[in-house]
Amino acid sequence: MNLADERQTSAGVDRLVDFRPGHGGIHEPAGTGAGDGIRPVGAPSGAWPKADKGAPSGSAQPRPAGARPQSGGAQPRTAGARPKPDKGTSSGSARPKPGGTRPKPGGTWTKPGPKVGVAPASASSEGMGSVKKSVFFLVLVALAYFLYLVFSGELGTFVASLAGANYGWIAVAALCYVVYYLLGVTAYAIAVAGDAKSPLGILDLMSVEATGIFFSNLTPNGTGGAPAQILRLMRSGLSVGAAGALQYTRFIIYEAAEGIFAALMLIPRLGYFLDAYGNVFLVGALLFGAKVAEVAGLLLVCLLPRQVSAVGNWVLRLIHRWGWIKDERFKSWSHTVNVQVYEFSNGFKAGARNVRLMALTMVVSLVQLGFQYALPWVVLQAFGKQGDFLTCLACGSMLELLTSAIPLPGGTLGAEGGFAFLFGSMYGETLSAGYVVWRMVEYVLPVLASVPLMGLRTRNGLSLNARLRRWRARR
Repeated sequence: MNLADERQTSAGVDRLVDFRPGHGGIHEPAGTGAGDGIRPVGAPSGAWPKADKGAPSGSAQPRPAGARPQSGGAQPRTAGARPKPDKGTSSGSARPKPGGTRPKPGGTWTKPGPKVGVAPASASSEGMGSVKKSVFFLVLVALAYFLYLVFSGELGTFVASLAGANYGWIAVAALCYVVYYLLGVTAYAIAVAGDAKSPLGILDLMSVEATGIFFSNLTPNGTGGAPAQILRLMRSGLSVGAAGALQYTRFIIYEAAEGIFAALMLIPRLGYFLDAYGNVFLVGALLFGAKVAEVAGLLLVCLLPRQVSAVGNWVLRLIHRWGWIKDERFKSWSHTVNVQVYEFSNGFKAGARNVRLMALTMVVSLVQLGFQYALPWVVLQAFGKQGDFLTCLACGSMLELLTSAIPLPGGTLGAEGGFAFLFGSMYGETLSAGYVVWRMVEYVLPVLASVPLMGLRTRNGLSLNARLRRWRARR
């Protein structure tokens, strides 16, 4: 039986049944006495006009104003004219776009909004735009530093100090940063090695760590590091939730390790700081207190997201009512309070289920920071200077707290001033050269080396967990 052209007989009148989409079901052919125009069976007799006597049999008549439209949303016909479909419709019927909402008659389709928790496609381009501005800013800073050396008369001393440096110790300093980078990769590997579902391979983890170094160093306060790393983890096959759980756990452990390391260094060297810097050391104490407050705040967000979100919304509404923030900023911060707080909390809780692995990651992070904070001492040896190793670690820890508090890419200005203040008495006349070497090893060269490392991919399909299982099977 042909469903598109089935004839039924009722009271001696043939009726045509048309099941094609948008054709209104059962129609009476022209000349049945119920009106020569085509109308759906069951429609009110007054809704459709009868054909004029002079009109050709079976021709569609024009509808009066306010008449009921034909099924499928087609436009009114005039005698002998073909209907013109609306824009965005097909065969005279409006079809919803995927993800859109069905409009009311005469309405328009609404474009679906972005999914919550998924970074928009423009996030990457915006991040690169911030990086370009940061690079331009750092070039200006380097030029200003060079001009300072020229006009202050220290350029000759700077060149002489570099010429007399021990390049073997400078190579050791570079090796220390390589170890710092590899320990960062190890911290990620600890988290994913036991997960059989994780698709991450060792090259993926090396790329994730390099991505964090690159974007953290080139964005104010390092704010671009974690989002870029989450995006890189998602490109390796992790879901948004799994990538957030891994990255948020790593971020909190690293921040906590910075505070713990600073406390471990302050306890044995508190007397030195008070004697050498006097009341100025209070600045370092405030920075340490700020780090403790930051870690405590992160833990509060992780453990009590609902309460934090409620307080945040109340504060936002209050300052918005007072006119302290504009509507655009209010919407952005509202998204942070109502969406990102819960994402952060859920990610940390998911990644913190294994306490033993978290403790191991903390130990690795502390050793990693030790290699970074030891760089000023290694550079000091390159210029033939002597310094207490533990004191240099403590000063390096304070210097890191200072640079992370400066809202400029790489902690610029804070790094220069902090290095001169904390290590000036140790380096003496080689301070300018020592700072340049330290900054190159700790900041500039890692940024440049991160560019090719960010492109690493695990292409053979073997995850780190699969490699470990294969290695254990061979033993």
